[in-house]
Amino acid sequence: MKFPFRMILNTLLVLLIFIGLQLYIGWNMYLFLSYYVSDISIFILGISLTVVSLGYAIGRIKWLGPVGRFIKVIGSYYFALLEFFILALPVMDLIGWICHLAGADSKAYIPILGWATVVLLGIFLLRGSYNAWSPVVRKYEIAVAKKPEPGAPRKYTIAVASDIHLGNIVGNRYLAKLTGLLNGLKPDLTLLVGDVLDDSIEPFLRNKMSNEMKKLSAKYGVFAVLGNHEYYGGHVDRYVKEMSEIGIPVLRDEVVSVAGGAIYIAGRKDLTAVRMDPEGRLSVSDLLTPLDHTKPIVLLDHQPYAFDKAQEGGADLLLCGHTHRGQFAPNHFITKRLFELDWGYMLKEQMHVIVSSGFGSWGPPIRLASRSEVIHIELTLTEE
Repeated sequence: MKFPFRMILNTLLVLLIFIGLQLYIGWNMYLFLSYYVSDISIFILGISLTVVSLGYAIGRIKWLGPVGRFIKVIGSYYFALLEFFILALPVMDLIGWICHLAGADSKAYIPILGWATVVLLGIFLLRGSYNAWSPVVRKYEIAVAKKPEPGAPRKYTIAVASDIHLGNIVGNRYLAKLTGLLNGLKPDLTLLVGDVLDDSIEPFLRNKMSNEMKKLSAKYGVFAVLGNHEYYGGHVDRYVKEMSEIGIPVLRDEVVSVAGGAIYIAGRKDLTAVRMDPEGRLSVSDLLTPLDHTKPIVLLDHQPYAFDKAQEGGADLLLCGHTHRGQFAPNHFITKRLFELDWGYMLKEQMHVIVSSGFGSWGPPIRLASRSEVIHIELTLTEE
């Protein structure tokens, strides 16, 4: 076995960059605060910033209990603040440098630039919170060239949600909003496309979220698949059991036939299973080839990769999530380059693809250039 030099070097590089960013942010905070508090301790400021910046990791220590959960929440918000500071502080420092070259008194421009940063930060948090906590319903009308079974419906209403991320931040109150939105569509099918949990199953159990989740209803059933975060939490079997007990099967490389055999729902294990599940996961071809391809096939696959394989395998509708559309700007430019489709709709040959930006949020409940959403699909079968 080779010594993992590359992995260690990459880890050290990331760590050094992170430390450098915290020093840069801390120095800017010190300059601003020292204008108002002359004897501010740079040591105490540094310790405070360190705890906050590492809060998401510190909060995962189980024996810290409620204190740890609070620190984790604070740390999750810092993820958003870190990106904001990376974008805003260089601009403010450049303006400050120009003012310095022009001979301006630092006591004049430092507080102005500091408060400008605070105001922009406030706008960022308020708008981002609104986008995260005020989900919209996006409707897609699609036609599949498959002949309906005799006596079976020609049209299906499908309600879809992905990336709910139930945990210490997204809880029962927001989950109740989800069940209301999905049930309000009066769906024939309700489909949950992975990352129902944020990671640990503990908040789901402690807060009895299954009591709210079981309110989901659809004419032909509610089905779910795994996302990467269910694997990260390490309680996949327990989660699958909990969902099964409230009548929501979690499809792990499995296919169910609904509406009297008129339509297939195929659910893949998440891509994370390749490295975290001893059994791996089936290829799309292995999962779909045995099916009757004269019937419509809806495929659920959390991460939006390998659309060509899904199309070649015979899927008529592919539903994905995972990307959050970057969650907050400018990350959406990155996800747009990483994925063939990071959000919205596309037609891949004869296969319809819909990638949701998700209902919940990972880390901070902040969204900019993205919006929390549920998907309303009207699927119509047409004569071939």
